[in-house]
Amino acid sequence: MRPFVFFTIASLVAQPAVPQERPTFSTSTNVVIVDVTVLGRDGKPVENLSKDDFELYEDGKLQPLQGCDLQRLNTKALPALNSPPRSSIGRDSPPPATTADTARDYRLIILLFDFSSMQPTEQIRATDAAVKFLSTQMTSSDLVSIMVFASSLQAVQDFTADRDLLISTIQKFHIGDSSELASLGGTGPDPEDESGLFAADETEFNIFNTDRKLAALEDTARKLSAYPQKKALVYFSAGVEKTGVDNQSQLRATINAAVQSNVAFYPIDARGLMASAPGGDATKTGAVGSKLYSGAGQRALSDSFHNQQETLYSLAADTGGQALLDSNDLTLGITQVQKDIASYYVLSYASSKQADDGRYRRIQVKVAPRLAAMKLKLDYRAGYFAPTTFARMSSSDKEARLQQALESENPSTDLPIAVEVDYFRLAKDKYFVPVSVKIPGSALSFRSKGRKAATELDFITEVRDARRHVASVVRDTIPLKLDDATAGQVGRKQVQYDTGLTLAPGKYTLRFVARENGEGKVGTFETPFTIPDLSAGNALRLSSVILSNQRQPLKQQIAAVKNDKELLAENPLIDNSGRKIVPNVTRVFRSGQNLFVYLEVYDPMMPENPSQNRRAASVAANLTLFNGTQKVMDTPQVHMTRLDSRRDNVLPVRLTIPFNDLRPGQYTCQINVIDELGRKFSFPRTPLFVMAAGDPGALTPAP
Repeated sequence: MRPFVFFTIASLVAQPAVPQERPTFSTSTNVVIVDVTVLGRDGKPVENLSKDDFELYEDGKLQPLQGCDLQRLNTKALPALNSPPRSSIGRDSPPPATTADTARDYRLIILLFDFSSMQPTEQIRATDAAVKFLSTQMTSSDLVSIMVFASSLQAVQDFTADRDLLISTIQKFHIGDSSELASLGGTGPDPEDESGLFAADETEFNIFNTDRKLAALEDTARKLSAYPQKKALVYFSAGVEKTGVDNQSQLRATINAAVQSNVAFYPIDARGLMASAPGGDATKTGAVGSKLYSGAGQRALSDSFHNQQETLYSLAADTGGQALLDSNDLTLGITQVQKDIASYYVLSYASSKQADDGRYRRIQVKVAPRLAAMKLKLDYRAGYFAPTTFARMSSSDKEARLQQALESENPSTDLPIAVEVDYFRLAKDKYFVPVSVKIPGSALSFRSKGRKAATELDFITEVRDARRHVASVVRDTIPLKLDDATAGQVGRKQVQYDTGLTLAPGKYTLRFVARENGEGKVGTFETPFTIPDLSAGNALRLSSVILSNQRQPLKQQIAAVKNDKELLAENPLIDNSGRKIVPNVTRVFRSGQNLFVYLEVYDPMMPENPSQNRRAASVAANLTLFNGTQKVMDTPQVHMTRLDSRRDNVLPVRLTIPFNDLRPGQYTCQINVIDELGRKFSFPRTPLFVMAAGDPGALTPAP
């Protein structure tokens, strides 16, 4: 069965993303750098080895070493600073820029403050710890850089040994900046709502979600690849939330970028040692509904806290660093860097594998057999991913590379994508699953082709069941040819790709790979999702809830493949007039737009004595918006009685709500659905964000 495939230009305008440079590890040869820490039986560093004392293997093959340099760094702290730092104003000249050569014999420490995840008290605790370290614990071997992440990533101070300059830079921070964003981190639906799973696109609103933070860490690691030695990135935050619907690929991509760039993460939880009161402290609203009695609210708070710390732990463990959690002395996390990067060897070799195939290559380092009796302990990274060059690939290689991207444990995030997975019941054991994908048009590379601008997009959608067996695969190649004016609009907006498949109830994992064939940029998205069995239980049976700000005739699609008529007929998002409701994947709307809501009620109660030749239900629905705990909108109820003529026991629910004069901000959208005859109800919730009309600047992505 052919999937339904559809392109549309989303109506929400976003600024073009700034292209990011990607590191390269090869010129005529692939030079690989490996840091090796060598400890003796007593646990002390061994510092008298030479190149001939090491054996390095790549994928089991011995590699000739080009160099072996010992990095011996001082761990004795400088004299404490007792006077306030000198102001940087009025200095004759700024300190000279640090290069790879000038930083060769130094320990490189990056202090990254994630203000978007920290409340003011946590920001104060983090900055005070940094100032204490710089004043009393910094050594003569340390070069420190300072970075800040709020709505974007900024390098506010390059590597320097000038403690006065570093301290004055930190003291200029405005405490409280972006702290209001710390409460916007939740990107998933209500924990008790299984409908409408989504994750946000980095070029539209939720620039504060998990993907955005991890992408900033990935970008930082790649930029640090210019320095060959081991770098330590100290990441101050209040945890990184995982909602269960985030892009799982981004976490692995961040870790892989750090490993390739020789960066170790040292996350520090700025909340310190916490003792959480049952139900949360005074900053949390009280539990409502069934959560008040079932304990679900308390479990959700506990799970959220552990998820935040688990992400920090994963970043550290997989990159060779250490996480500082549940400690009030935050300087311990920075001094741990000095202990870990005190003495190590830098080995370099030219890989014997010249193919730019992007495959993972395993590294094994041993000491020469003559030193076996010393029983030395070696610590080093286990491998790396080879580079790849898209332009040099043949057609068969490109196809193989796309399949490899689908199977690889090294996800690609060059092409930012957002994905929404929904479900609608077709039969007892058959569900239609629409998959909506949004890609920023600024990420596409159009080539002039006569009077047209052209590019091509490849897509693979793979769904695996709970036993990791492949349940469905969709493969599409979409040529996109536009006139110059339309191509220019795409560059400022979004391109949306939709496909559909049919599945039985169960738990699944979706992996989606997209590639634009101009520059060969690849994006990977992975998320778990569940299709509930709506034939079981006594609760009100609902489909996913679709939120949209756009309904578009199929004839206006700008690119498509041949559609399967049977599957088109089954798609509930297409009405009888041939118009499709386009899911708003990122849940971002503008003041003045209309919000379209679509969902389906299954098996509504029917009257016992229906009128002749007529079956009618009685379902009421309306929408409520909350700003925090305050109700800001409660629309009138709409009553639906007519069942879908195409499917049995299906009642469609359609709502249209104007967002006139609605203040910009984040809201909780609650859809209230009541089966009046069956005396059943449901209140699915999901967050959405409203922006001011004509305010694209608020969506400017980080450079």
